[in-house]
Amino acid sequence: MSLEQILSSLEQGKHAPTERWNPPYCGEIPIHIDEHGQWHYQGSPIQRDRLVKLFASVLVHEEGNFYLVTPAEKVKISVADVPFVVVTWTQIADVSPSVIQVTTNIDQQFALSEQHPLVVRNEQLYVDCGRDLWAKVHRNVIYQWAEIAQVQQQHGRDIYTIESAGLRFNLNQ
Repeated sequence: MSLEQILSSLEQGKHAPTERWNPPYCGEIPIHIDEHGQWHYQGSPIQRDRLVKLFASVLVHEEGNFYLVTPAEKVKISVADVPFVVVTWTQIADVSPSVIQVTTNIDQQFALSEQHPLVVRNEQLYVDCGRDLWAKVHRNVIYQWAEIAQVQQQHGRDIYTIESAGLRFNLNQ
């Protein structure tokens, strides 16, 4: 199956929810998302943001594997860690309680909240994007959060936390 065939299939059905589609599995396609959230096709970076966003809109995570799902087919892709990266953030202070809104490398926006928590795994920060998809927090964002973090002592260690939507999120384990 070619990249053009997948794109055509996606554009025809991009408004349908992937949860309702039950297409047959059609094998693997040489699409890879690297540890920096960069999408590659046959080893070359995909430069068209529109195409990456379209693929991301039909990306699903099932039983430890990642697939692009269209109304007609389901193809497996490889992902080095997680598919997205949090690249910027904004504190929305004119609401009470204040909210931290994060933006991913594909322009998805989420408020750190119970629905989209910030978690620490393997000494790295991740944000739950929903649908069992995650975004790794970029190092620059972590440094910025460290500047605004509150420090608390816990078992003789400094624990750095930030607050969003009335919840406190740890920046370190």
